[in-house]
Amino acid sequence: MQRFSHCLFLLTVFLVAGLASVASAQEGQALAGLSAGSSADYYDTLIGVITGNWQEYGQLFTTLQGQWFWKAFLVIVTAVPAVFLLHYLIVGAKHFDHDGPQIYFFSLFARIVHLVAAVSFSLLVVTGLMIIFGTFLGGGMLIRTARYIHLISAMIFVLPGLLMFIMWLKEMLPQWHDIAWMFILGGYLSKEKKPVPAAKFNAGQKMYFWFATFGGGVMAYTGYIIWGMGASLDTVRIFAIIHNVLGMGILAFYLTHVYMSVFAIAGSLESMKTGYKPKEEVDILHSRYKYEL
Repeated sequence: MQRFSHCLFLLTVFLVAGLASVASAQEGQALAGLSAGSSADYYDTLIGVITGNWQEYGQLFTTLQGQWFWKAFLVIVTAVPAVFLLHYLIVGAKHFDHDGPQIYFFSLFARIVHLVAAVSFSLLVVTGLMIIFGTFLGGGMLIRTARYIHLISAMIFVLPGLLMFIMWLKEMLPQWHDIAWMFILGGYLSKEKKPVPAAKFNAGQKMYFWFATFGGGVMAYTGYIIWGMGASLDTVRIFAIIHNVLGMGILAFYLTHVYMSVFAIAGSLESMKTGYKPKEEVDILHSRYKYEL
């Protein structure tokens, strides 16, 4: 398995390198002669090579921003909780013995980092939605304040986000049993408590992790550009589209994460307070996790 993983990694590197070489060869002619020009000219030409004429996106941006983005976000903030409400009413939460043996699952450092990340990320979600629905909230000082809180929260989230990436990178790597977890949706559609194939983190948590890290990185960069850091209007338009589309996916994952943490598993939040999970919960929901009593 380890040899297969190494081969897969090397194959990915070779493919990326090959694509980069092809792209570099295609761009070489378009960018030739700019070495003596300004960095701004080089940047504009480079973006033109990659994306074409961004002016073409003006009408698309206007339509999406004015008519569709807020509707899409509205669907997410209503449909996702509605689905989880049905799940809670039909299947209900899973209960485990919190008075029995406990497994030390999260260190104090990990819990502090997660707390800072959770608070700042939640503020990002709430203020982001306020900005999206700003017209319906009356605009003005309320939305301007939300924008500033959004920016500050984004800057705060960078550090814990990076620390979580470093702490949990190895444990978040995909494994074969994650495929089996997805086929049964982690056993959450059943009231029975049968062991599911998951290690310290299950496939759903891993998807959220990778979406939040890579997607969050793109969100951070596009947000930086949207705030008017020297970019042209056309650049801001296309980056705003990317920012909003990624925001929809992250919002859906965030709502899922909140439901699973607060409602789907009774008492689950205790593990982020004390660091301990019930042994029964670990044996059922993290059956591949190796622990010591």
